Amino acid sequence: MIKVLFICHGNICRSPMAEFVLKDMVQKQGLAHRFHIASAATSTEEIWNGIGNPVYPPARAELAAHGISCDGKRAVRVTKADYREYDYLICMDQQNLRNLERIIGPDTEGKVSLLLDYAGRQGQAIADPWYTGNFAVTYADVAEGCRGLLQYLLDKE
Repeated sequence: MIKVLFICHGNICRSPMAEFVLKDMVQKQGLAHRFHIASAATSTEEIWNGIGNPVYPPARAELAAHGISCDGKRAVRVTKADYREYDYLICMDQQNLRNLERIIGPDTEGKVSLLLDYAGRQGQAIADPWYTGNFAVTYADVAEGCRGLLQYLLDKE
């Protein structure tokens, strides 16, 4: 089983979009049984009294516009144990990488990367639609990164 954890700041926009886009892709290819895909935040800003906020409504609407549901998803925070649990910890931007390293320590096994690295856009960030307001651009970048990631994973086998 290939275990993928997508990571962003609050786990209400970019990383859940990536989680559900990749889940949709593997489901449509009949590969869902070979994957465990989740997402998490580097911060606790969207988690109150242990309960995470749901996916931000405009992000949920953008996914729905592409026929993808994220029902039931709530923000969770990445933990140090996630480094052992997952094969790939994929961040949306450089700040996520820095914050993740503070939580998990150094990436001694080469598990941490940026999503757009898999689309041949090394070092580029997925813009945070919380600030840009452009959920369609974020979706397009997430989908491009997920297509590249899935191809990379299938080519590795």
